[in-house]
Amino acid sequence: MNMKLNIIKKIVFLFLLLSITIFSQVRLPKLISDGMVLQRDTKVKIWGWASQDEKISVRFIDSTYNTKANDNGEWNIILNQLKAGGPYTMQIVANNSITIRDILVGDVWVCSGQSNMELPMSRVKPIYENEIANSENNFIRQFYVPQKYNFNKTENDFQWGSWKSANPENILNFSAVGYFFQKELYDKYKIPVGVINTSLGGSPAESWLSEDALKEFPAYYKEAHRFKDSSLIKQIEDSDNNRINAWYVLLRQKDEGYKDLQNIWYKPSLNTSGWATMKIPGYWADTKLGFVNGVVWFRKSFVVPSSVAGIKAKLNLGRIVDADSVFINGRFVGTTSYQYPPRRYVIPEGVLKAGENNITVRVISNSGRGGFVLDKQYEIISGDTKIDLTGEWQYKLGATMQPLGSQTFIRWKPEGLYNAMLAPLLNYRIKGVAWYQGESNAERAIEYRKLLPALIRDWRKNWSQGDFPFLIVQLPNFMDAKGEPSESGWALLREAQLQTLSLPNTALAVTIDIGEWNDIHPLNKKDVGIRLELAAEKIAYGNNNVVYSGPRYRSMKVEGNKIILTFSNTGSGLSAKGGGELKYFAIAGPDKKFVWASARIDNNNVIVWNDRVANPVAVRYAWADNPEGANLFNQEGLPASPFRTDDWPGK
Repeated sequence: MNMKLNIIKKIVFLFLLLSITIFSQVRLPKLISDGMVLQRDTKVKIWGWASQDEKISVRFIDSTYNTKANDNGEWNIILNQLKAGGPYTMQIVANNSITIRDILVGDVWVCSGQSNMELPMSRVKPIYENEIANSENNFIRQFYVPQKYNFNKTENDFQWGSWKSANPENILNFSAVGYFFQKELYDKYKIPVGVINTSLGGSPAESWLSEDALKEFPAYYKEAHRFKDSSLIKQIEDSDNNRINAWYVLLRQKDEGYKDLQNIWYKPSLNTSGWATMKIPGYWADTKLGFVNGVVWFRKSFVVPSSVAGIKAKLNLGRIVDADSVFINGRFVGTTSYQYPPRRYVIPEGVLKAGENNITVRVISNSGRGGFVLDKQYEIISGDTKIDLTGEWQYKLGATMQPLGSQTFIRWKPEGLYNAMLAPLLNYRIKGVAWYQGESNAERAIEYRKLLPALIRDWRKNWSQGDFPFLIVQLPNFMDAKGEPSESGWALLREAQLQTLSLPNTALAVTIDIGEWNDIHPLNKKDVGIRLELAAEKIAYGNNNVVYSGPRYRSMKVEGNKIILTFSNTGSGLSAKGGGELKYFAIAGPDKKFVWASARIDNNNVIVWNDRVANPVAVRYAWADNPEGANLFNQEGLPASPFRTDDWPGK
């Protein structure tokens, strides 16, 4: 009996000893890991967790730093004034030992916002194939922050994450804007550049504010507290899932295209003599079918030359609203579940045949206007051969449904992203922030005048790094161009972004010339990165000689029937891009009814007039969702920010 008792005691002792060893091991946040980039020329914090009072030693670049964990098991040490360089190795020794390899010292930028910052290089691959192929650079790295929300507490670490260096494989997951921004910086300064990509498509500004900052916005503060109730979140998610799943189940049941399994509508042999026709790209709301939601099937015959028969090919179907499933000669080749991604599919070997072929596209419209987005590519590509798929298609209604209400995007609610995707970064020293966001706040643009400055102040306060550089991408041109001067939510949002420059160490990258009228996600991300880099040169790197911005409205005066405008940031002088007259200026008299105006450059001023407006009081420039043709630039090729003189601060 005593022998058994002694054995049990030894087992318990060994278990306790093992437990102490396991739980006393030093741990590090995901950011402090192999391949990390540390900020140069400042105090850099290295931190982690251990057991209470555990002694920790950090060895880095010929120096040793000693500390011990506090009562909560937290510890940190400070590295002073590191110079750009590397790679280095860091050794952390406590009851266990951790070695961190391939560390660089350079500049660290946080790239944040919504989908246009999140958008990865893989989405823009077709127009940047050379850049991707030549992207190998161990001194350019990204840390991708996992997408998550938390309404109840600020988190101190991420669930996962690691540093990746640029190469043709890794770069496909880099933020496209972030990559071109950091590449421009590296090419200019030849120092390591790390980007922390913390962004989420569709996220409004308020989701990136801390609870304390939200107190300035009572409605958002109340909403944030409401979503601290996990049972409420589950109730909403369950309700949404049940409602959406039921809609799709009913849709499939009603879809005539699947009713007869012997003659499913994607079969090449299907008799389509009774089908209607329409031109693709286009929307079926503009046909006899009218404005309906549900499923519409589309079919087209096309001819394949013998040189392409049987081999793999690319299929580009532009963009489709909302979801699609695609079949070639009765064989499924791809599907996309929502409207925004470009439709790029691969037709496998053995599918295409010489002579006549068939493509069938089943399109689901949840709400709004369903169809094929205009001014996109619809084609099959194999080597140098292109088969155009635009023109007449046959179509037939498969099922009519009531519009499907949107899901509740809980991840976008106030505070949630700040707590889970920003708070774990706040110990990490950075050079600055590049921010591309605003689309989701455009319907509340006046409020954004307060939201964006509040966000900047909030981040600067909680990062405890003073007024670090904050670079803002102004919203690009988007949506239909209007024939007459009109009001615009996107113009108001751009104005709010412009007015945020009243805060210190901020700059604006204007992009109204590089958007796409038919795509909220324009593909040209390289020029966005280049313009952000110019802004960084001025704001973050102190280059007072760089022309980092296009013309910015400064003041106006009335002389007779003309208004004379002055500008800052004129560089080598104002210019009308492309030559000819200045476009997209509007003028108004005391009735505040804006009409198109003539405008010309006079030295570094712009004179605006309309002979029918005898007593002008205000001017607007590029004031539209899509100011198509707006062409006031400086000679360095940077566009003027849209503006209006009738509601300018101080007037």
